[in-house]
Amino acid sequence: MQRVSRASVDVGGDRVAEIGPGLLVLLGVTHDDTEADAGRLAAKVRALRVFEDEEGRMNEPLGDRELLCVSQFTLYGDVRRGNRPSWVAAAPPGQAQPLYERFCELSGARRGVFGAHMQVSLVNDGPVTLLLDTSS
Repeated sequence: MQRVSRASVDVGGDRVAEIGPGLLVLLGVTHDDTEADAGRLAAKVRALRVFEDEEGRMNEPLGDRELLCVSQFTLYGDVRRGNRPSWVAAAPPGQAQPLYERFCELSGARRGVFGAHMQVSLVNDGPVTLLLDTSS
């Protein structure tokens, strides 16, 4: 997850989503993830206090700012052995897509196109980049 000044997603030369100030979530789904995990993660993302308050401290949640979510199975690429990533930890599309859609629905996120070759652009604000994992 990255705090951004702006972010967008293009597919096949067409802009499918864009946001102003807010958060860009690159969402990977693994075999063990559940609908309950999607719900907890959506609530956590909306509640994280990663925006500055009046005193300049990271103390404010997303609030009225925007959220963009991009499906990202490559987050589960394992490169510990060899030079070609292994994707065995990534959930198959039939399992991952409903969880991605559920996360987007619950979090109020704009979204990319699940499974598409996307061009993601962002202007990082901070930089503030956080890794959220439902297994911990």
